[in-house]
Amino acid sequence: MFRGRHVHTIDGKNRMSIPAVYREELQPGADAPILRNAAECLELHPYESWKVFEERVVDMADVDPEAQGLARLMVSGAIECPIDKQGRILVPPHLRAYAELDKDVTVAGVGRKLELWNTSRFDAKLIQSQARLEDIKSSLAAKLRN
Repeated sequence: MFRGRHVHTIDGKNRMSIPAVYREELQPGADAPILRNAAECLELHPYESWKVFEERVVDMADVDPEAQGLARLMVSGAIECPIDKQGRILVPPHLRAYAELDKDVTVAGVGRKLELWNTSRFDAKLIQSQARLEDIKSSLAAKLRN
């Protein structure tokens, strides 16, 4: 599981260092992790867990129009993202532009994946979540009771 936050930078060649604490879990074998666009950020998934998710979505997409839309968004936008010997990934320009990744990038461990955020956008999301924390907890508690 991924947890914690780290701020790293993207260099002029669109390379970004992955925090060392995450590298081993991201790339346990020879398969590169998967990078994809998400809501306002990018997600980096270990290959094996992505593969399981992708297979489930693709299987459902064979018969479910909603799953077809999900596959179109998530699977078609995903790319393999090898980690080089220096622990860096290459963030393609179109994904960097999508997530508005400038120089400073917040890498957030959120369980089974990493999120790559524009640092100011991430900070704003944290402030929003903190302001709504009691409502969020109440909403989740109600869902757990059901």
